[in-house]
Amino acid sequence: MSMPSAETDRPLWGSIVLYALAAIVVIISVYPFLYTIATSFKTGTALFDTSLLPKEPTFRNYVQLFEGRQPFGRHLLNSVMVATVTVAIALLMAITASYALGRIQFKGKAALLLTILAVSMFPQVAVLSGMFELMQAIGLYNRAIGLVVPYTIFTLPFTVWVLTTFMRGLPKELEEAAIMDGCGPLRIIFQVFMPLLWPALVSTGLLAFIGAWNEFLFALTFVNEDTERTVPVSISLITGATAYEVPWGSIMAASVIVTVPLVILVLLFQRKIVSGLTAGAVKG
Repeated sequence: MSMPSAETDRPLWGSIVLYALAAIVVIISVYPFLYTIATSFKTGTALFDTSLLPKEPTFRNYVQLFEGRQPFGRHLLNSVMVATVTVAIALLMAITASYALGRIQFKGKAALLLTILAVSMFPQVAVLSGMFELMQAIGLYNRAIGLVVPYTIFTLPFTVWVLTTFMRGLPKELEEAAIMDGCGPLRIIFQVFMPLLWPALVSTGLLAFIGAWNEFLFALTFVNEDTERTVPVSISLITGATAYEVPWGSIMAASVIVTVPLVILVLLFQRKIVSGLTAGAVKG
């Protein structure tokens, strides 16, 4: 009977270590969300119970969100509207810009790409005062739909950059054949390249949606009307019965309502997200 050699033991130990590290990462990432869900079903003194499973679960926190002084349901609709419109405009502008930057040769293209990348690195605070003046000048201050303007400005650099790297890797033969058939740039983009761009569009669109959905600083600064607020600001303004009470149950319930749709979207489109980002990275 032969003894196992060191070479045969290494892959096994390597796999054990790999799975152990993966389990630790999953626990660290998922446990706070599970604790949030558990806390959202607790009220009163049960909020201070450290057990993960609530002893007497209740939906009271969720009901109070929609019966409270703040129109939380309206805030949800505002966030959906703003994030959806932002993604639609950003992708429409980005796909045409990425075609020009990825398929057409012209002077200064590299400098333009670097400028686009540099814009995405600007902190929001640096442009807050100028953006405030712009919002007032165009009459969109204190309106939820007005948030589309700053969100699109900060979303475009990322979407353009990712779609440009993906656009560069598309076969030239498809474009040449489309040109021979008399297709113009718009027909090439939307009829020839669009089916091949879906993984990149889904990945960039979903990440842009998450960014617009979670944005807080612009939403807090540019919107003061209660009915025009978005959910991040709405959660920050949830108050208890007194000034000394922190309504953790309601805050956790609101956090769950806001987070679960994003988790579902990511799980539904995870394959396209991974394929879109990896394809863009490899082909770029």
